[in-house]
Amino acid sequence: MKYTLHQLEIFSKIAEVKSVTKASEKLFLTQPAVSIQLKNFQDQFKLPLFEVVGRKLYITEFGEEIAATAGKILEEVASINYKSALFEGKLAGKIKISIVSTAKYTMPFFLTNFIKQHEQVDLTMDVTNKMSVIRSLENNECDFAMVSTIPRKLNIERIELMKNKLYFVANKNFTIPKKELQTKDLNKSLFIFREPGSATRLAMERFLVKHKIEVQKKMELTSNEAVKQAVIAGLGISIMPIIGLKNELQNGDLQILNIKNLPIETNWNLIWLKSKNLSLVAKAFKKHIEENKDKIILENFAWFTEDL
Repeated sequence: MKYTLHQLEIFSKIAEVKSVTKASEKLFLTQPAVSIQLKNFQDQFKLPLFEVVGRKLYITEFGEEIAATAGKILEEVASINYKSALFEGKLAGKIKISIVSTAKYTMPFFLTNFIKQHEQVDLTMDVTNKMSVIRSLENNECDFAMVSTIPRKLNIERIELMKNKLYFVANKNFTIPKKELQTKDLNKSLFIFREPGSATRLAMERFLVKHKIEVQKKMELTSNEAVKQAVIAGLGISIMPIIGLKNELQNGDLQILNIKNLPIETNWNLIWLKSKNLSLVAKAFKKHIEENKDKIILENFAWFTEDL
């Protein structure tokens, strides 16, 4: 047998996502290239690694065993590369960060220079909702998390990064009365919510209840981007973090509704379990954030820190 590490990586990813198309996207390869390598890999075994039923790919029991072994081999190869880099005096290893979906507009800026300076560091960033982020942290599945609401039940340490401001937004055609906009003027609107478990949804629900705004019609969407597009299309209004709306506000697709008691302000925080034994890579990243956060915020988010 003459299978390559490249073939092991491809088959391992296919076994994980159960799709050649998705595997090609994850590996940044063309689908034909992945299909060819999968065929070449399969040709080296008498038993089938997978089967296609209808249009769905299934990994056989034998294929699952091969995938598990391939995963172990790839981990050992990565370990060799990390150890080699360490002996050369370079920082090497893995770091995993779990972030709430709206943090995707900020977290990459805090990572860019660190990753550029340390080419042997492999990053995994999981973008999900608040409940899943906290679960990942609680189960020790990530090194750090980025959230705007601190979990009370966990013993954590944190670095405060920057403010998170939430406003009521509507599309450009939303009619604003000549007199000052009152909360009662929103009663007949369709309200667009994030899914349960989202910190943005929780903040919106609390605001509506506190100010006795009646919700007669509502819609629920599962991502911040989906909510934004729905508001732009004129489906309804929503309370959203301003951090992801810069372009839409500048080009006039969205408008902020000037309502009393807004914005809602929280803070983005980088958090980790106090009991977590941070790796060398994680310690280095923590130090990088502590030393550079103010500069990063000033260079990339000056517009955001100003009053809108």
